[in-house]
Amino acid sequence: MSWSFSTKLVPAADRIDAWEWNARQFCGGCRFRIPNRHTFHGSIQTWSVGGFELCLFSSSSLSFAKFPIESRHPEKMFCTVITQLEGTRSYTQNGTGIILNSGDTTLIDSAFPWSSDGPGSGVRLYLRVPHWVMEDRLQTTAIPSARRISGISVLGATLFHLANSLYRQADKLTQQEGTAIVEAYFDILSACVGRRELDRDADNRTNGELCLRVENFIAEHLAEPTLRPASIAAAAGISVRHLHRLFARQGRTVGDWIRERRLERCRNDLTNPGLRDHTITDIAFHWGFCESAHFSRSFKELFGICPRVFRAQAWTGLGNERRLQGLSANVRDSPPN
Repeated sequence: MSWSFSTKLVPAADRIDAWEWNARQFCGGCRFRIPNRHTFHGSIQTWSVGGFELCLFSSSSLSFAKFPIESRHPEKMFCTVITQLEGTRSYTQNGTGIILNSGDTTLIDSAFPWSSDGPGSGVRLYLRVPHWVMEDRLQTTAIPSARRISGISVLGATLFHLANSLYRQADKLTQQEGTAIVEAYFDILSACVGRRELDRDADNRTNGELCLRVENFIAEHLAEPTLRPASIAAAAGISVRHLHRLFARQGRTVGDWIRERRLERCRNDLTNPGLRDHTITDIAFHWGFCESAHFSRSFKELFGICPRVFRAQAWTGLGNERRLQGLSANVRDSPPN
């Protein structure tokens, strides 16, 4: 069973209103923006395939924003799988924006606001699926919306070809055949979404292990003034650019990390009684600093106190602690009255 609409069948003065009314029959409440209303053209065709609604939209340039109210009614909540058949369009939801080229696919949670924009003519296919069905198929209640599934990947290309088969053969498919293709489509969609999550988890684990190796290497070579990103990257078997990217993901630079670890070692040594005969400059140079004034500024920036005052306070505190320990020992050793 199918239904269709085309602006070609409507007088020019009524085309925009007719398009918007018919589009809302599938999309619900939308706010459209059509840059060239005089030359606008579009068509809509819908089918029922495998128990789901499939819709083909073809139009010249337009954008729209959807602000649904269906979230108040769980039985009316839907997800929409969008396949870009021709042209290029952008889609945005939950602060995430993507661009789909011909062959790409994305998933939109239609219970939440979303928008789309296209600079030129385009054709896209919408498969509308009840929210609970999508949750069941993907085995998750957190629908991964507005993520691009590339049409040049193996799974993405397979998904695209299945979508093509659905709408090209929709009028010829029996109920059983339509259900079989939709089942296969959901299996591939689940694999596309699941593979992306698995790949991301694997990348996170790999990056975490790599960061740990890098940090351990830095800790072992902190005292070397020649410690630089190039030598660190070479030891880790990665490029310098990749090294900087690893630290940038954590909101810091390689240089900041090295400097802070060196300052921590210096702070520990400044409180070490065994190094009391070493000057502050000796300790700083031992841990890779090459200029005492720079060391002092960096120390104060990180710990809020200059190294000389810090050391003096540490020794004073250590002396008081030892005097208290001595008094305590004297009390224990004094004969009872």
